[in-house]
Amino acid sequence: MTPALRILIVDDEPLARLRLRSLVEAITEPRCEVAAEAATGSQAAAWLRDHGCDLVLLDVQMPGIDGLQFADGLAQRGAAGHGVPLIVFVTAHAMHALRAFELDAIDYLTKPVRRERLQAALARTVQRLNERAAVQVQQPAPSGDKPAVSDADFVTIADRGRLKRVPVSEVLYFKAELKYVTLRTASESHVLDGALSDLEQRHGDRFLRVHRNALVARWAVRELERHAVTNFGELDGGDGDVGDGWAVRIVHVDEWLAVSRRQVAAVREALAGQGR
Repeated sequence: MTPALRILIVDDEPLARLRLRSLVEAITEPRCEVAAEAATGSQAAAWLRDHGCDLVLLDVQMPGIDGLQFADGLAQRGAAGHGVPLIVFVTAHAMHALRAFELDAIDYLTKPVRRERLQAALARTVQRLNERAAVQVQQPAPSGDKPAVSDADFVTIADRGRLKRVPVSEVLYFKAELKYVTLRTASESHVLDGALSDLEQRHGDRFLRVHRNALVARWAVRELERHAVTNFGELDGGDGDVGDGWAVRIVHVDEWLAVSRRQVAAVREALAGQGR
């Protein structure tokens, strides 16, 4: 079983900490636990000197060291090669969002926090931790000249005049619709130009073809179930290739995608492999 995500809650308001704790404890997927609470940045830093966690749920405006200063200190430690937790900011003020993302925060949640938004942020945290672990495994020896992460580990998206790189490890599925491809993560959807076949050629080892119009991350397939064929007509395309109404459930977003007749056996095999 995957270890629970260990979380440190940092907020100077006791009621805010209590609410965050209750939200975390109500979330069953991903599994998570509150390792500790702190009322100030100084208390949090002192706790982290002797303990470890995966994620800090961090308020911005606090007495003494504020959340941004605390996060900046963690970023400097990370740049120096020390293992540091990831950060999700939780604050009543939206004005600091840009600075927060400059500090590589996973997310920026505004109070009152909805459980769905927190769950999406926790899912992204798990994906980032998986990506970090994969990079460490792929890290070359000091004498090597190959980069630990290549362009193949990202999908580049044109988003309103700017380019954005989405880690492939965060992608739940690619779905072809008309002339475009939808990329879905736990918290966002993006539209790409290009063909699904090109994405399969680049990233096929990480994804499972469930239908001629859909590639699903192998780790994101949670369930195979028989549904009415008409539920998935938008993927069928009228070619009658839906396997007796089979569909897969996608983790984190609780969506169902149609499975073509020829891919049902492959999906069953992938699910069986997850249980090994």
